[in-house]
Amino acid sequence: MNQEVYHIPALLPQTLEALDIKPGGIYVDATFGGGGHSRAILECLGPDGRLLGFDQDEDALPGAPDDTRFTMVYGNFRYLRNFLRFYSVDKADGILADLGVSFHHFDDASRGFSFRADAPLDMRMNRHGSVTAASLLAGITEERLADILHLYGEVPSARRMARAIVAARAQAPVDTISRLLEIITPMIDRRKEKKELACVFQALRIEVNGELEALRSFLTQAAEALKPGGRLAIITYHSLEDRLVKNFMRAGNFEGRMETDIYGRSDRILKPLGSKPAVASEAEVEANPRSRSAKLRVAVKL
Repeated sequence: MNQEVYHIPALLPQTLEALDIKPGGIYVDATFGGGGHSRAILECLGPDGRLLGFDQDEDALPGAPDDTRFTMVYGNFRYLRNFLRFYSVDKADGILADLGVSFHHFDDASRGFSFRADAPLDMRMNRHGSVTAASLLAGITEERLADILHLYGEVPSARRMARAIVAARAQAPVDTISRLLEIITPMIDRRKEKKELACVFQALRIEVNGELEALRSFLTQAAEALKPGGRLAIITYHSLEDRLVKNFMRAGNFEGRMETDIYGRSDRILKPLGSKPAVASEAEVEANPRSRSAKLRVAVKL
């Protein structure tokens, strides 16, 4: 696999600045992917620094840097606490997560993440996972499917689309991309076809991989795993993720409620750095169009 094109890291200079890397520090790249962020972090570390890279996709494993300071962790970042304990890491100086889907997932048609080529409806980040998009569509209720399309993809015709998919599966399985497109395309606004199809695929992918539940678990554990003064840097790509990250960094919960004790003291353990997220420049978007929707939020451990 060509690691140079596997993944172009979004917002790289801003991320390195946000992490405020100490040469002898301990850092975590919770979403290794193609390793672009990890390699840049290693360049900033001294001989005593340490970096752990997490990825739940076995396709990412061969890209691990050959560096004694680097540890590749084959696992979902929702199990951050357990893996850090296993690798004898008490507290980290900085933790990064880039929540974007890797180029590899979109560009490998066989993975079923993109509507641009026919393939089995898979969409699993971890190919050992038990639920595929096809198995999800085979057993889900019409009401739940409509909720997923509406909540996770903001699909305009979510109810009609769910009804059509459930009706169609009674005639033949909905287990390939071409079969799904055959069913939903009549309900797509032709003027916004690519955008609406992307929203449908996003919604199914989020549900198949339990992405929002994993993110909530990860954020809670990451805040606990940081040293005082340590940095948490998260790059999001859609409003659902960004809202969770923003609320958690600001208020310490996912609803955004500012809670205090009887003395008026806040019990939050993170402080956001900056009131607005960093976004890609026009030059970066031109060089890497997938960075267009990237937002980097940063917080420091109190």
